[in-house]
Amino acid sequence: MRGGRAALRAILLALLAAISVPPLALAQSSQSLAEVLDEFVLANRILADQSIIADGFGHLSVRSPADPNRFYMSRARAAGLVTREDVLEIDTDGKLIDPQGKRTFIERYIHAEIYRARPDVRAVVHSHAPSVIPFGVTGTPLRPVSHMAGFLLGPAPVFEIREAGGEATDMLVKTGALGKALAQKLGPAPVVLMRGHGFNAVGTSIRQAVSRAIYTDLNARTLTEALRMGSVNYLNEREAALIAETNDAVIERSWELWKVRALANTPKL
Repeated sequence: MRGGRAALRAILLALLAAISVPPLALAQSSQSLAEVLDEFVLANRILADQSIIADGFGHLSVRSPADPNRFYMSRARAAGLVTREDVLEIDTDGKLIDPQGKRTFIERYIHAEIYRARPDVRAVVHSHAPSVIPFGVTGTPLRPVSHMAGFLLGPAPVFEIREAGGEATDMLVKTGALGKALAQKLGPAPVVLMRGHGFNAVGTSIRQAVSRAIYTDLNARTLTEALRMGSVNYLNEREAALIAETNDAVIERSWELWKVRALANTPKL
């Protein structure tokens, strides 16, 4: 039975990756570079305002609309302060194209290897949200309970860095080999947890990746409260898949509100 459920989940994940492209991904693929980077800067502000990247260590990236083997990240700076001048181009080997004397995040290999492994992914969010940490260290799976987290489908995979880097790492994915191991653990899923570290959410557009990150945090907080009360009635895989498809089609409603709040609460772009 378990094998059958695992196979069904793998199929549903693959289908979700394929069918969740419509409005958001197609919109991004037709954007100019300038439009993509403007949205990238705004998305950083939204992630900061929503406390998904509440420090100077989390980060967002977006795949280049011109070259699928390149992507954009900010220089090493808190998300709530990112401007267009902070944006750097990086290839899928983790090499900066034109450093301009700026330092970027050492964990850019998370993004590089996910883009290499997942052609469908156009944006990646790396977060240290405290709500998610317990699910990577206790053996309690992060499963969807919230209607807005249907994209999870089932338990989020957990990346154990010791399996790829040994017993004495600093918990940072700062090599291509570690990034590749993380991307393999992510597989076709939308979210992968990192034991004792945080999580990564991916999407077919900046907006989808950002919304998944926000609702992963919300689902983790909701599930934590539910587990305190007793047994939990999780979304089943068919419910989750249908919910994910519906929510992707109307995420603009939330995006506009997040935008207004972020622009009001962070420094001028």
